[in-house]
Amino acid sequence: MKLLAKILSYPLSVIFYLFFGLNLIVFHPIQWFCLNVFGYEAHKKSVDYFNWFILRCLNIVGTSFNVTINSSIPNNVPIIIVSNHQSMWDIPPIIWYLRKYHPKFISKIELGKGIPSISYNLKHGGSVLIDRKNPRQATGEIIKIAKYVSKHNRSVVIFPEGTRSKDGTPKPFRKTGLLTLIKKAPDAYILPVSISNSWKLQNKGMFPLPLGVRLQLVVHASLKVSDYNPEELIDEVEKQVKSSISI
Repeated sequence: MKLLAKILSYPLSVIFYLFFGLNLIVFHPIQWFCLNVFGYEAHKKSVDYFNWFILRCLNIVGTSFNVTINSSIPNNVPIIIVSNHQSMWDIPPIIWYLRKYHPKFISKIELGKGIPSISYNLKHGGSVLIDRKNPRQATGEIIKIAKYVSKHNRSVVIFPEGTRSKDGTPKPFRKTGLLTLIKKAPDAYILPVSISNSWKLQNKGMFPLPLGVRLQLVVHASLKVSDYNPEELIDEVEKQVKSSISI
């Protein structure tokens, strides 16, 4: 059975990348048109459905999604989504399943160019691009997005581990970026998110993709920033995020 799955993973991965690449190409002009003709809301919906199609592409290789939202999430407030990070495939389920909260990203600057659809959204959809070699620039961009989500009552996603876990084992949180968000968005709520098994889609490279991965997303109860000491809040969030990661 394992041998058969490995053999099938090659043609199914080819089909996956065919549709994934087509999705990137098709939605790039759609995003441009939506943003420049109809504005932010239309562009945001185009990004939502772009990511929905990515999830459907992953279904081609048998990937399934188990999403648990443990409590209601407050509306019309700024939200800081804090998640562990296992692979690039963490992003689409966060965007789709939490689309009501307009998630934006703190992303490395290298992703801001050269990738159809993805780079366009990062540059024009409200996210920020940081140079990890330039702490001053990175801090300035984090302050910028904290003010943005506070003004518009949207959400920002941060992966405090700093880099993805290649085997699913969570890394210690780096607190600097999250502390900046907390201090510059004092009215925000933090939403801890635990992601499991997406590392399996990338642990042996980008090709072939393994078949039948069950990606799990657990959204924990929100925590009001102003109810906690910042350091204690980060410790609590880290504890919650790591509590539901399946290794």
